[in-house]
Amino acid sequence: MKIFYTASATATGDGRDGKVRSSDGNIDLALAVPTEMGGAGGATNPEQLFASGYAACFHSALRRVAQTAKADVEGSQVTAEVGIGASGGGAFGLAVTLRVALPGVDADTAAALMARAHEVCPYSNATRGNIDVHLQLV
Repeated sequence: MKIFYTASATATGDGRDGKVRSSDGNIDLALAVPTEMGGAGGATNPEQLFASGYAACFHSALRRVAQTAKADVEGSQVTAEVGIGASGGGAFGLAVTLRVALPGVDADTAAALMARAHEVCPYSNATRGNIDVHLQLV
């Protein structure tokens, strides 16, 4: 694989109650365990960061495949919901739902575009077989 770009971020402190900073300083955030997981909340968490990245990446892939298919995806949106839970034996796992809005596209075309985007999106390729990812047209 030919690498086009490498991102680098460093976590410090107490993991989920620490801090994360990208090498270029564009990300410099405090982290906090969400209240739903028994933490104090009040700051971002790894699942929110993963959801943000996946939503942006999938939306980019969707727009690219739509352009190739000559489909009008003006006003499109992708919302990524990332859940974390116990997967047995003391391990934790993630589950993702990608909610895709394609207001100007019929349901059959939207389903085809979503499926194709799921084939080419780097996040989808990285998670395939490891994380349950559900595509939902909204």
